[in-house]
Amino acid sequence: MAIEVFNRREIKYMLSDDDKDALLSIIGNYMNSDPFNKDGKTYAISNLYLDTPSDELIVKSLEKPAFKEKIRLRSYGTVSLDAKVFLESKKKFDGVVNKRRTTFTLQDAYTYFETGRIPDTPKMNKQVMREIDYIMHFYPLKPKVFISYDRLAFFEKENADFRLTIDKNIQTRRTDLRLDSPSYGTQLLKPGEWLMEAKAFKAFPLWFVHFLSERKIYSTSFSKYGAEYKIYRESLKH
Repeated sequence: MAIEVFNRREIKYMLSDDDKDALLSIIGNYMNSDPFNKDGKTYAISNLYLDTPSDELIVKSLEKPAFKEKIRLRSYGTVSLDAKVFLESKKKFDGVVNKRRTTFTLQDAYTYFETGRIPDTPKMNKQVMREIDYIMHFYPLKPKVFISYDRLAFFEKENADFRLTIDKNIQTRRTDLRLDSPSYGTQLLKPGEWLMEAKAFKAFPLWFVHFLSERKIYSTSFSKYGAEYKIYRESLKH
């Protein structure tokens, strides 16, 4: 069964191609590749981020409050209507991220977004769904932004708590908000840039800290949805 509840710190870094290659040259000594990264290749992730008509969640998030939350629907690549997808809530307080998610089909997700009625499926985590449903109706929320990217992911051999993800080809759009449509849209990263995220509840391992220090790589507050929203707001001025 897929893990449905996560608690961890998540720190982001921007890498160049050289930084990424240097990391990949040593990472096999400490971490295992995610099974989705077959033959060392990236795998695709697509998301629908939900928000209010006035983009209330992302506006609040960009103000950097002590507490913030988001809801998104995730699939692994472009999927069919009967494929499994994940409806997730992410809450961040005092630097610690709590992620909760449940599973149903993409068609059930679309129907839920349209009608507001919780789907009846045996694979759904009913407790998590009730929590998400409360947030969905409290604001209320609807799909607002599509964000996709290609990912490399790794898990530390000696400490499964530590995970690294490295993303490229981050594409966004505010039309055609469907996970059964192909990935396309505005690119968020410059050519040769990769967004790395280090995830752990406890301290990061020393080898990783040393790598960051040697390469002079520093943390960034980059947010995929936040970056998309800034570009969107700028486009409204023209």
